[in-house]
Amino acid sequence: MRMRFTYSAFLVVGAFSYALAQSVVPKNPFGHGPEVVAEGHAIFNQTCTTCHGMDGSEGERAPALVGERRFFRLSENALYDTIKHGIPGTGMPALNLPDESIWKIVVFIRAMRSSASEVDVPGDVAHGKQVFSGKGGCVKCHMINGEGGTIGPDLSNIGAQITLKRMKEALTVDGPIPTGYQPVKVVTLKGTTIEGVAKNQDNFSIQLLDNQNHLHLLDRAELKSVEESKISLMPHNYDKVLSREEYNDLLAMLAKQATVNLHKKVEGDGEVGR
Repeated sequence: MRMRFTYSAFLVVGAFSYALAQSVVPKNPFGHGPEVVAEGHAIFNQTCTTCHGMDGSEGERAPALVGERRFFRLSENALYDTIKHGIPGTGMPALNLPDESIWKIVVFIRAMRSSASEVDVPGDVAHGKQVFSGKGGCVKCHMINGEGGTIGPDLSNIGAQITLKRMKEALTVDGPIPTGYQPVKVVTLKGTTIEGVAKNQDNFSIQLLDNQNHLHLLDRAELKSVEESKISLMPHNYDKVLSREEYNDLLAMLAKQATVNLHKKVEGDGEVGR
């Protein structure tokens, strides 16, 4: 009887210990620095591209990991568990990798999907502001916190709106011209030439913001010609015209815009509450 009790107690203790072990949530031991992202990127491309595509894009057997919205809300721990143990009943197997490699893959995937403000972007923010206003020429078209041009998008909260990958592409890679920023040159029947971007247009009118930030509502019946450019006003060669330090500092400044503005809002709310 005593032996049976001891054996039962052992089972209870064992079950409790197992449950406790299962409840222990692993933690990322490496942080989110760019060097960790780079190492995770390399490991991902070496081990995961049999199913997923290179750099987290869509593969022959599995979906894209950096573009699918259904993966956006997965925590680091959920990603770690999925990679380590797989997903039963699906084509996702458990990967026989060291924990440190799994964590670095997790950091890479999260970095590719997170907004730029959530990523550790190294650089001198103060110098990045100088590049934005000076050599980069960004302030001529873009506004930050009420200062700058309006012909381009307001970048006050850009760090929270796009990923770091998308931010780099916007600065270095030609792409489709977004709606509302189509470069247009019009000539009126009176011979006046106006150049800028078409904010809105239809078969009857064009709402045009000119290069001096003046808005014009133009009737097409009063226009002699309307010429749309296929070349964006946004340069895509910042990685070439800026030094590496200037480029990195500009990225750091833009990425941290959301965080900076959030702190200002919190401080402002605190002042109001006093």
